[in-house]
Amino acid sequence: MDIEIGEDMIRLGQLLKFASVVADGGEAKALLADGAVRVDGEPETRRGRQVLVGSLVEVDSAQGLVSLKIVR
Repeated sequence: MDIEIGEDMIRLGQLLKFASVVADGGEAKALLADGAVRVDGEPETRRGRQVLVGSLVEVDSAQGLVSLKIVR
């Protein structure tokens, strides 16, 4: 799924909420702590990670694998 942002980057926790993958920061923190989030193929545990336009974020959620491509 393409996620359009108006800036050059978005923080990972904000992205997960914006894309409706999680309802709040607590859920985002739990997903990250479980190792369920990858940015450009690399595992990520930091909610504050800057995600740039062109990045691919993959989340192993209860609904299955969610792929988010960041576009402008």
